[in-house]
Amino acid sequence: MTADSAPRAPEPRSGRALIDATRPYAAEDRGRAWRELVLTLTLLALLVGASVTPLLPLAARIPLSLFTGLIVVRGFILFHDFQHGALLRGSWLAKQIFGLYGLLVLTPPTVWRATHNYHHAHTAKLVGSHVGSFWTSTVDMYTQLKPREQALYRFVRSPLNVALGYLTIFLYGMCLSAFLRNKRKHPDGLGALLLHIGLSITLIVFGGVQVWLLGLVLPLAVACALGGYLFYAQHNFDGIEIQPRETWEYSRAALESSSYMELGAFLRWATANIGYHHVHHLNPGVPFYRLPEAMAAVPELQHPHKTSLSPREVLACFRLKLWDPAQHRMVGYPDGR
Repeated sequence: MTADSAPRAPEPRSGRALIDATRPYAAEDRGRAWRELVLTLTLLALLVGASVTPLLPLAARIPLSLFTGLIVVRGFILFHDFQHGALLRGSWLAKQIFGLYGLLVLTPPTVWRATHNYHHAHTAKLVGSHVGSFWTSTVDMYTQLKPREQALYRFVRSPLNVALGYLTIFLYGMCLSAFLRNKRKHPDGLGALLLHIGLSITLIVFGGVQVWLLGLVLPLAVACALGGYLFYAQHNFDGIEIQPRETWEYSRAALESSSYMELGAFLRWATANIGYHHVHHLNPGVPFYRLPEAMAAVPELQHPHKTSLSPREVLACFRLKLWDPAQHRMVGYPDGR
């Protein structure tokens, strides 16, 4: 066979054809889904119990409390998959379990669905992508903001906001702000706040401040900070493509504006494969345990932009603040701060 007659490699698929290639992996195994949920909730209950028991020394309970935060993240990703219809779709029991879990982890289901579905439909769009995501501005748009608005922008995209995500992103943003913005649409925003306050008072009265801190506050603080950073890094990396609203295209946004986070086996398990974010954005109907399988089977998904949790990568991520259309990349602030 001559070079001219050799078979050519297939053209990369895009749009509907690429999404269709992932559809076989959007079929869930109901038995496995229930096993994953029961395992996660059982581990969470055992770890919370171990974190607050007086039978263990404080030096052992603090690391256990920190570790509990990782399992909270795993439970949250299962909640997230259920809201997408990728896990236990149509199950009344799962709806009750995940509804309560969402309130406990300060993610009211109505607020999450409204903001997260919008995020999927507008991610990396130059105007309008801030709902359900971190605010992204161009260099020119930023320089035209009032000083107060610039200060808010800086805080939203700062490591401090991510580190304090328990208070800023979840207690305030997902619960209080959402409820005040639309009381009729998001009553569960108030419900999550009241449940959190009631649970806090109960733990302090019957267990003491230490039980409250180790059993509730510290695990949630760890989970909210880690979850906030994962989300930030998955849509804020060198090489991301921010598209104008007029030419925005869904599958392109999934592949070019969502990263693959390189994690070790344990962290992949603890974060329920959310690092396969480009695959998830292309087809949110793929359950978390099938995301690696989908990536391995679809060639177009095998060369994503990559990020990691290495200190160097984290610092590099937080240095990217504004989209510069002239350079076609994310850059820092104009004043260099």
